[in-house]
Amino acid sequence: MTTVAKNLLVKFRSRDTQFGVTRETVKALAKELDVNETQVIHMALSRFATDVLPAYAPDDGPLTSKQVRGLRKDATENLPKGKVLSREALFA
Repeated sequence: MTTVAKNLLVKFRSRDTQFGVTRETVKALAKELDVNETQVIHMALSRFATDVLPAYAPDDGPLTSKQVRGLRKDATENLPKGKVLSREALFA
């Protein structure tokens, strides 16, 4: 069984770019936010994860013809029947 390292080495850039920042930038952020440098990195990664990763698991794709037929049958059996008493339109 392999063990996972709990630490990660961060190598800072020599200048700020869209792909990385300098240690001085991290220090400035830490001072501005009144947190330590590690917390700044965690906050940045958390925000990045929220922006990039999907908020939900992918679905199984389109329904099969058999599934559509089953849903239509279920709707026919369970939806109300009879005369429509009133109707409203969302867009007039």
